[in-house]
Amino acid sequence: MGRLAVAVIVSCWVIPISISVNRIVPDPYMDEIFHVPQAQQYCKGNFTSWDPMITTPPGLYFLSLAHVASFFPGMLCIQAVSSFFDACSTVALRSTNGVLAVICSIVVYEIISQLRPELNKRRATLYTVVLALYPLHWFFTYLYYTDVASLTAVLTSYLMCMKKNYPLSAVLGALAVLVRQTNIVWILFVGCSGIINYTLGFQKDKHSEQLDDSSVLDQKDGWLVSGKTAATGSNLRRRRLSSTVDSSDHSTPKNFSSSSNSSDLIDDIKEILVTSWYIKWRLLLLFSPYVMLLVAFVGFVYWNGSIVLGAKEGHAVSPHFAQLMYFGLLSALLMVPVHFTLSQTAVLYQSLRKLRVLGIVLCLTGFTTAFLSVNFFSIAHPYLLADNRHYTFYIWRKIINFHWSTKYLMVPLYVYSWFSIFSILAKF
Repeated sequence: MGRLAVAVIVSCWVIPISISVNRIVPDPYMDEIFHVPQAQQYCKGNFTSWDPMITTPPGLYFLSLAHVASFFPGMLCIQAVSSFFDACSTVALRSTNGVLAVICSIVVYEIISQLRPELNKRRATLYTVVLALYPLHWFFTYLYYTDVASLTAVLTSYLMCMKKNYPLSAVLGALAVLVRQTNIVWILFVGCSGIINYTLGFQKDKHSEQLDDSSVLDQKDGWLVSGKTAATGSNLRRRRLSSTVDSSDHSTPKNFSSSSNSSDLIDDIKEILVTSWYIKWRLLLLFSPYVMLLVAFVGFVYWNGSIVLGAKEGHAVSPHFAQLMYFGLLSALLMVPVHFTLSQTAVLYQSLRKLRVLGIVLCLTGFTTAFLSVNFFSIAHPYLLADNRHYTFYIWRKIINFHWSTKYLMVPLYVYSWFSIFSILAKF
């Protein structure tokens, strides 16, 4: 089990389903009517042609050119292909996403292995296969859309950042933005996560130096702290060292109370900010590729006058915070056995109950945010109302907009979904 097993398993459904889709829907379908002709123009070498209805950059088309070029000589032997353009059929272009889906699954496996090194290969493979079947990703694998290429580029950029290869991560981030410009948000996340991880590593190294000079074991609390900072040592450092204490057969640390955990989190954030400022020039040098990418993106938006390339009138920037509510609920529904169970509900209830006043504040904040998002920032885009080929068309008409009160009645589901998601992510 491992990378090869993941690639084989994912290929076992990508290949036959791709064949079935191409047999049933041989011609460009839905938004493919824009992407396929545009890619074929690039196959002709006509790089100045551009369909004004396409909103995303041409990153996917360049990837397709490389993909088709890789098997073009073989196609000459199998069938009569008079030119490179003839090789850029709808089937060939769609196969770009099929290959990327397999690559994406391998990247996911690597990320899981990095995040959870204690997992054996069999379990990591199982998790990867489950994630590869995620409906929103799985569906677009068989059509010529930007989704799969976008996700693959973002996750690969994140993986390289985890491995501290920041220049390559930024280059892959640029590719992600070139496929879909809104990925700039995810690349900012990747860069920030890299900064946090580097800062935590710097703190650990500095504390290790202090321990080399003098260390003392506080028998009362069971914490291993520097004698110099025994009274003022950070909670973040203490929690990191608790595993060291346990492995050394020292006394077991006490469990923090929920209120203590909350104050610890605030202290940790403060410590990270202070340390980041202390090593700001080092961080700026290491993460300068991300800064350059951000500056280039801002320059592009200023030059273009908009984030999107084409159809600007239909893609104006608007505050649509209700989308975050939809995302949380959909993500939870796609994993019903994990989120909507009595045990998970009990865990959330007990967690909020232990927080006492803070738990009440969190609930009120969640409900208030969800209500305001639904009431003031819920947008029905003209495309949503006009195209009945999308599932969202029916979800909006039959569920969300079924009655004026329906969207408010769904607020508790939105709040529950996000709380459940956060509680599970906190375990990693």
